[in-house]
Amino acid sequence: MSKRNFNNWFAGFRETIADYKYYMDFETVYSKAGELKVELNLLNSLVGSKNIEADFEKLVGEYPQALKAIPILLAKRESEIYCLDENGGYLYEFSTRKQSVEQYKYFMRETGLFELIESHIISNLYDYVLGVEAGLNSNARKNRGGFLMENMVESYIREAGFIEGQTYFKQMKNQEIQNRWNIDLSPLSNEGQATKKFDFVIKKKKTVYAL
Repeated sequence: MSKRNFNNWFAGFRETIADYKYYMDFETVYSKAGELKVELNLLNSLVGSKNIEADFEKLVGEYPQALKAIPILLAKRESEIYCLDENGGYLYEFSTRKQSVEQYKYFMRETGLFELIESHIISNLYDYVLGVEAGLNSNARKNRGGFLMENMVESYIREAGFIEGQTYFKQMKNQEIQNRWNIDLSPLSNEGQATKKFDFVIKKKKTVYAL
């Protein structure tokens, strides 16, 4: 039995599979920030305020929709935020105005958002949210890396002469494999109780390979 030359094997490794779109999906960043552009511009009127709590109360009274943009200032996309302190727990709703303005003011004060806005640390909340969205988008690199690896594997499968839909298939569930080729995959699915999905299934003569 011949020994494998691991130095040659490692020498063939790529340093990375990242392409130019891997690091940041700017289209999604712009889209997410743009969804709240009107609300962010309303909140922009508070930047540098000398009496921010009174100005906030007036703003929310006239334009309650401005509340929708508050969660993203804390890098949260959910419209509900639960907070707990010595005064108890409270579930805040920002999609619509459901709490008193005093309760929202308490939230803004305790989270530090009033200080951020009134101290003029930032001059434009829309630009600030672009940065927040860029940070959140970086968390999606794991998913983008998975898609890149799938694309690379698929390119090798095609180079080997396999044809999609005929000799190789993408994203097949165990039940689909069983139905198409009459293969018993119950040991892999807890006797049919669980669903398992394979990125690629290759049919070569009488043998089926699932990746």
